[in-house]
Amino acid sequence: MAATIHTAILRGIKAIPIEVEVSISGGIPGLTIVGMPDAAVLEARSRIRCALRAAGFTVPRLHVTVNLSPSEIRKSGSGLDLPIAVAILCATQQLTTSIAFDNLLIVGELSLDGDICPVRGEAAYEQYCQVHHLHLCGALQTSSYGWNICNLSQLRSGACVKQLEHVPEPIDSYYSSAIDEVGDYNQVYGQELVKRALIISAVGKHGLLMVGPPGAGKTMLARRLPSILPPLTQRQIQEVLLIHSVAGLPIQYVTQGIPVFRAPHHSISIAGMVGGGRPVMPGEISLAHRGVLFLDEIPEFASNTLQVLRQPIEHKMVRLVRADGVYEFPSDFLLIGAANPCPCGYFGDPGHVCHCSKAAVNKYLGKIGGPLMDRIDLHVDVPRPSAAQVLGRQSGLSTQDMKTLVLDGISFRAERLVSQADDFKTFSTEARHALESFSNSYSLGGRAIARTIALARTIADIDQRVFVNGDDVIEAVTYRMRDAG
Repeated sequence: MAATIHTAILRGIKAIPIEVEVSISGGIPGLTIVGMPDAAVLEARSRIRCALRAAGFTVPRLHVTVNLSPSEIRKSGSGLDLPIAVAILCATQQLTTSIAFDNLLIVGELSLDGDICPVRGEAAYEQYCQVHHLHLCGALQTSSYGWNICNLSQLRSGACVKQLEHVPEPIDSYYSSAIDEVGDYNQVYGQELVKRALIISAVGKHGLLMVGPPGAGKTMLARRLPSILPPLTQRQIQEVLLIHSVAGLPIQYVTQGIPVFRAPHHSISIAGMVGGGRPVMPGEISLAHRGVLFLDEIPEFASNTLQVLRQPIEHKMVRLVRADGVYEFPSDFLLIGAANPCPCGYFGDPGHVCHCSKAAVNKYLGKIGGPLMDRIDLHVDVPRPSAAQVLGRQSGLSTQDMKTLVLDGISFRAERLVSQADDFKTFSTEARHALESFSNSYSLGGRAIARTIALARTIADIDQRVFVNGDDVIEAVTYRMRDAG
């Protein structure tokens, strides 16, 4: 007897269809798997035997040949356990169920007692099923439709549980869940100018670098940023859910529409930052898609690791070329960096003495590199708050206040772009003269001028003004002064 079952494997963030073909023949009893399986797939032989016995099925005392087609693609992962087991049961006619396997995409890992475990990448499998009009079958966690099965014994009677249509969770708890997790901005004292820069960054998706002494509040300011960003749309939720599902990461905040926040350690490798490995997995810049990538102590990151950020910042996509093909991962993230002003951390701090030489100070921040600094629009100093500000609890803007400014600015920008696609056309004569003067004074390059224009336009959007004035240009250049100088 022979049987064929539909399944799929992950390749990057895409599901690649695989046919599991099983043939039963005489000869020495055993289970042979062909079709370029990796070690994890070959180990399925032992798991399948134990799972079939535990679920009350009979392991055929015949030779079972399993072919994974197409044969030229290397098969990896434990998600092939369940489809191989189902194909064996169909080939040996041990299944008497009304389930139409031709309409199912079966994916799952087997435990020795016959239980079926979920596998990473469920969102990728679901996306494939939607395109090809199939139902996903396995231990489902997030699938909007499909057949949920927890144990092989359920197949005997066809007792699979059909998933209900997915209803998006309400985002009413968005504010409270985000604030409870990281705290409110009114708990950060004496940093109103930095909060202003964070609002500009959130409205225009401008990269931000905060430079200040230890304990000034740089990390607190950065970690609260997702709480003032607009909640993700349903399409964005699906994009982020796909990436996190493939990476095997928790998705509860993603399903609520809360932008993700990723803060990798400075010892991260290039592969960890942009993606790679075997199998190829998304890196931190893709895990931060539609959210925030925070690089704390950014000068401590390896220079080559930082420079790989340049292309993804421009193209919102990372493209990895490997021997087995090309992998593409979306990487539309908001880059936030934090750095001490010098190796000891106290350069420019009136309350401490800095022991670093001028050369050491320049070399320290120079580790970030000019090309990457040129792509970071906002450079702000974060001074150490005074004792009076902290003890007096001079809170200033709250998270709710900042979020209102961000949402209003984004809404105004969206309405303005309907009729005005070119930002520079909204510059007043005063603003154009100011921009030309500053560009000549600080020898700004083409990219720097374009980013200054975008920054000034964002500042005007926050104030809900159609035209950009000279003050907007002055403020924008001030944020880029460290880069220009």
